[in-house]
Amino acid sequence: MANRIGDFFESQPDREESMSGIATHIRNFWEPRMRTALLDFLAQQPDGSTGSQTLTPFTLEAIERNKDSLRPRA
Repeated sequence: MANRIGDFFESQPDREESMSGIATHIRNFWEPRMRTALLDFLAQQPDGSTGSQTLTPFTLEAIERNKDSLRPRA
């Protein structure tokens, strides 16, 4: 699902705006446990891949740049 969001934003002309757009979309529309699962996955697999689950480089970079804002508040 994150890759589909990333694919949409990657097609936008402004790269920096696209990177923040991915994070904003995930923050606004994913519930906290989904965001936690995504960040936990990246903590275990820093390259964003395991088996059939692989984040695109663009999506991975956007999430890594914005992971503090994606972490749900305690």
